[in-house]
Amino acid sequence: MIRGFYIGRFQPFHNGHYNMVERIAEDVDELVLGIGSAGDSHSTRNPFTAGERIMMITKSMVDFDLVTYVVPIEDLERNSVWVSHVQSMSPDFDIAYSNNPLVIQLFREAGVEIRQSPMFNRDVLEGSEVRERMIDGGDWQSLVPSPVAEVIEEIQGIERIQMVNDSDSNGV
Repeated sequence: MIRGFYIGRFQPFHNGHYNMVERIAEDVDELVLGIGSAGDSHSTRNPFTAGERIMMITKSMVDFDLVTYVVPIEDLERNSVWVSHVQSMSPDFDIAYSNNPLVIQLFREAGVEIRQSPMFNRDVLEGSEVRERMIDGGDWQSLVPSPVAEVIEEIQGIERIQMVNDSDSNGV
């Protein structure tokens, strides 16, 4: 049995993430999805809580014949111990998946096998584009799995991101 680990902020979980999970599912029997920056919410860059992101991901995973675990990973301001922090918060895993250069380096230094995957339509499928469309009233729904759109509607996520954007100087 092979268990993989895939971390992201998932602000929100979008079709690029979904496609990445689809690709990872070809390699593993189980998958841990780590919600990075789990303590951040209610800002333009991180509008959704960890719990809301867990809902988005869990509801999107029903399409897969894959055991998944969704775990929140709070930020740690010490990169040298970040991998051990992740491992302490997660079920054991054999392979980590990421395209983030820092994450790749940290897992390599810790002796964890790391695999990269092609990005899917990266010019459009990135969180900042989805959030920008939410703020501007554009078509963001086509960029996320339908369960994610339902969760965002349920939590009044559009109203939230538009409201916090009015007072948030962090940018999208």
